[in-house]
Amino acid sequence: MAEIDADIRNKLALALDVDDLVAAIRLGRELKDYFGVAKIGLELYSAAGPEAIGAIADLGYRVFLDLKLHDIPTTVGKSARVLGALGIEYLTMHALGGVEMLRAGVDGFEEGARNAGLDQPTALAITVLTSDADAPEHIMPKRVMLAAEAGCQGIVCAAGDLEQAHHYAPRMTRVVPGIRLPGDNVDDQASAASPAEAVTGGADLLVIGRAVTRADDSVAAAAAIHESIAGASGD
Repeated sequence: MAEIDADIRNKLALALDVDDLVAAIRLGRELKDYFGVAKIGLELYSAAGPEAIGAIADLGYRVFLDLKLHDIPTTVGKSARVLGALGIEYLTMHALGGVEMLRAGVDGFEEGARNAGLDQPTALAITVLTSDADAPEHIMPKRVMLAAEAGCQGIVCAAGDLEQAHHYAPRMTRVVPGIRLPGDNVDDQASAASPAEAVTGGADLLVIGRAVTRADDSVAAAAAIHESIAGASGD
């Protein structure tokens, strides 16, 4: 195996979008050399609950919990406090919920981590789902500003929105899903992008799932993603 760039590895989140913890662990073990972060979404969390967080963290991953919280502020805040104590690094909430909801989520998330003696985690606001091709142009910047006002440390946006997001919130972590290698099926992603496009656009973290997990050779696909980013970075 070719030497793996640790900086690139830390920019990549493996999306464990499966409904079985054993399958998730198997994928995590197979691909842990290429990904520094693992994303647990609603599907896996619904199947295995908090047990999934510990199991994936035990493989050496930083955990990204993608539950896209969206409820009244009190419920989001209390839920985020519980989740913050579980040792996750990233948690998503819908910016559509507004400033008060986002702020409650941020405060609860940080409080939960602090009470458990953990480092400050990163609350991420979902701006526009990458499957939403009909969102008006003004929505994304509005939601970025809501996230900044609420104290979120980062946002999730499409690669095409990276420059605009940086303009409105230059210090925020920018996370990009919908990553595909050239020639891949984009499935339900209306705003897919290649790894090179996302990195050169300024993404801090790329969420990669089906481009690797559904590939005939997952390890080879992960290696190709590393090579693509290295080439775009001039390494």
